[in-house]
Amino acid sequence: MAGAIDAVIFDWGGTLTRWHDVDFHAESLALAAAVVATPSTDDDRQLHAGRLHEAGATVWGWSRDEQRSATIGDLFDVAGLEHDPELLTAYYEFWLPHTETDPDVRPLWEALRADGISVGVLSNTIWPREWHVGYFERDGVYELVDGDVYTSEIPWTKPSPHAFQAAMAAVGATDPSRCVYVGDRLYDDVWGAQQAGLRAIHVPHSTIPPEQLGRAVGVPDAVAHRLSDIPQILARWR
Repeated sequence: MAGAIDAVIFDWGGTLTRWHDVDFHAESLALAAAVVATPSTDDDRQLHAGRLHEAGATVWGWSRDEQRSATIGDLFDVAGLEHDPELLTAYYEFWLPHTETDPDVRPLWEALRADGISVGVLSNTIWPREWHVGYFERDGVYELVDGDVYTSEIPWTKPSPHAFQAAMAAVGATDPSRCVYVGDRLYDDVWGAQQAGLRAIHVPHSTIPPEQLGRAVGVPDAVAHRLSDIPQILARWR
């Protein structure tokens, strides 16, 4: 298990951000505000929210069962609804309270880089890159990211090895045995990373919705109860 470490790559939601329980009905109502060419009645909004909620379950199924990526546009397509990206403000604002970067992130990333370890991000997401980069910039940490990959811009999602390989390429790493992945999900993050040859650190803070659980459960190489625990874990491995 000992050896040099070239890169540590992180999941985003529930790992670099604090876990929050989400009201998915309210989320769907916020999404429905972006539907175009529709009468603005409460009944209409509720109907579209229901279709978008069902579409969300379908898209999560793509990721869980096929490791197939999707975008916000795909979500509306599955729901059979036309949307205007300029009208996604309500949806974007709905998620803002859940996007705050954990205070441990900046000192952790500074410590990793000081040790010559690259910092990466790999997130399963339907959101565009600009949203994620904007959250990191808002919280003053994006300058510490050496490479970041969001599955909305590649064909695969975790736990596909291709997603982890894309993240390694983004930080300039070539040997998975010298890379570590940190995440809150035992299927996507732990099992997936290990299948790709990386070591995996589990951050066990999240309550994963049942429909998002995968068919396999990984056994992490280590557990970090706080992100600030990670340098000690890496020191043991090195």
